[in-house]
Parts: sequence; structure tokens; C-alpha cells
Amino acid sequence: MVVPGQNHRDPWFADFFKACLEDTKWLFQTEKGTPFLFPATGTAGWEASLCNTLSPGDKVVTFRYGQFSHLWVDMMQRLGLDVHVEEERWGDGADEAKLEAILRADVGKEIKAVCVVQNETTTGVTSDIAAVRRAMDAAGHPALLMVDGVSGIGALPFKFDDWGVDLAVTGSQKALSLPTGLACVAASPKALKAMESAKLNRVFLDFGDMIKTNASGSVPYTPALGLLHGFRESVRLLRSEGIENVWARHHRLGTGARLAVKAWGLKLLCENERWASDALTVIETPAGVDSGLVIKNAFAKYNLSLGLGLSQVQGKVFRIGHLGNMDEIMLLSALAGTEMALLDAGVKITPGSGVGAALAHFQKTKGIYPTREF
Repeated sequence: MVVPGQNHRDPWFADFFKACLEDTKWLFQTEKGTPFLFPATGTAGWEASLCNTLSPGDKVVTFRYGQFSHLWVDMMQRLGLDVHVEEERWGDGADEAKLEAILRADVGKEIKAVCVVQNETTTGVTSDIAAVRRAMDAAGHPALLMVDGVSGIGALPFKFDDWGVDLAVTGSQKALSLPTGLACVAASPKALKAMESAKLNRVFLDFGDMIKTNASGSVPYTPALGLLHGFRESVRLLRSEGIENVWARHHRLGTGARLAVKAWGLKLLCENERWASDALTVIETPAGVDSGLVIKNAFAKYNLSLGLGLSQVQGKVFRIGHLGNMDEIMLLSALAGTEMALLDAGVKITPGSGVGAALAHFQKTKGIYPTREF
């Protein structure tokens, strides 16, 4: 990302940006989708997906089970959409059976979109997007499927084409291990068709302006050049590892973290194993222990940054992230620091228990790097 100042109107940019767009398609695992790269955050990706395809008063269905799904609901409502919110326990995922029942009851096919957060960063929950699509197909419903993949895509399995996703978004600051400021979006042909009748206002986030300029390798306004250079390098690293291997690595890390929590005798906020996230682990602190104290100890004494509990779970949980540029040794170090921070907060765990459980799992499941065979 550390490059001299460059002019994106010079001839070199067109081929570079076209390559960025192809990398975006690969990241989403799509051949059919149209990629967009906005100099903005994942929140802009949410808004772009809604505003380019829907009209005021359109009915949408979504699930609320964490702070980020809540914020998306808030955006939908403020944009003037008619939002049906299925409230779920914070720690559960999207209930596909409920969705199918809702869509079957919509005999007039008035619902225009189903919106699901794939990986809820607040709670350590990963909803099953493939199962959501199956529920929509079983109901025979034509609604658009929109997915917030901000903390999932690039770490967790995501198959835009195979799962019939219509709009998906991720951000540079999660699995790509880049600074914040790049919103990556993919839109299906069905989503682009919906633009023809969409009446929500959009200017900066207009897909149409992007489509007109992107075809020639240009952009309608100033791009985030440094981030685009970083994006290309991040995707190069992911391609080199192989996306299936990337997903497997995250599953190995997630399993190790969950084994550590079990060895500590603590509880995951996500109780149902099928929804357990491989991108981060969210742990409940025992009654009477403020999770904020664990986080303060970790940062002040051990230079370790753990995630806060947000909104409804503030003070009740802490979060260990293990996505992006993360390997077994890095996570073991984080688990060791977490053990010390827990002990400092008065949580009764056996020192080394969590690290030992994760270590045993990693030692048995980690193979040799392909380039280092002996």
C-alpha cells in the first residue's frame, strides 16, 4: 500500500482497476455477478444494495440477532422500507424454517428482499446462507437475497453463484486484513434488473455510474488507491493459499478457540454448534464478572486487544477474533494472554488449560506448508 502518489486518470489505471474487479468476483466466488468497489465502508455496501434495487415502501424480511443486524434494520427503516423483523436470541442465527413460513404466507409476493447477516460479529454466529436460499426456493418466492458478508467473506465459505445470492457486501478491514475504507459489493443479473424500477435515491452509491465507467477501467470519482493496491495483494495471498484452504484454516482456528473455551469451563454465547463462527469466538463471563475488566486487563497488561461486548451483551461477553492474516501460533498467543486476563479478573480457570486444548487440536490437524516439505 505504500506507493508514490498516482493519478487514476493516467493510462496505467484501467488495467489495474479491471484486475481489481476480477479479484472481487473471485473473492465472492462469482462468474455471473457484477463487482463494485466503493471508497467507503461496509455500511455503504449495505446502503448501495438497498438503494439500487428497492423503492420506498417495499417490504423486506430480515433477522435481528446482534448489533450489526440491528444497524442494518435501522438503515432499512430510515430509508422508508417496510421491514418485517424476526427477532432471534442474541447467540442464534437466521431460522430458515421461520423464513420459509413467512414467504409461503406471502401469496401476493409483496416481499421484495430477504436480508441476512452471514456472520454476526457481536455474537459469534454464522447463519447458513445456503439453507436460507433453499428455504426461499422451497417457498417458490422471487425475493432478492441480500447478504451482509462483512466479517465472513474471505474467511468463511461463501458461494455467490452456487447459493443464488443477489447482493453481497464485504469490507476491507476484516478477512482481507486491510485498513477500513473499501466496500466490496457483488450484484446478480436479477439485482441489476431490479434497478430499472428501483426508486430509492442514490448518488454516490449508484451502481449505474459505476457500470458506465467500470467497463473501460475507470471510476466515476476518486478511488482509494492505497487500499486498492492492498486489496490486490490480499487477494493474491488468498489465491496463493487457495480459497478452500483459507476456509479450512479458519475452521481449524475456530475449532481450536472453542476447545479452549470448553477447557476453561466457560460458555459460548452461540449455544447451537451449527451456528458457531470460525471468524471469531464470543465468550460469556461468569455471573458477577464484568467482561470489560477482562478486556482492560488484556490490553493494559498483555498488549492484547480483545473485542468488547456490544449493546445487549455489553459487560457480559468478550470476543476473540481469528480471521484474516491469522495462524495457529498467533491464536495460541492470544489464548495465553486471554487466560492471564481472565485470571486477573478473578475468573477461576486452570492456567494453560485452554492453550493446551487448542494446541493439541492444532498439532493433530495442521499440515506442512506446501513450500516447506522435507
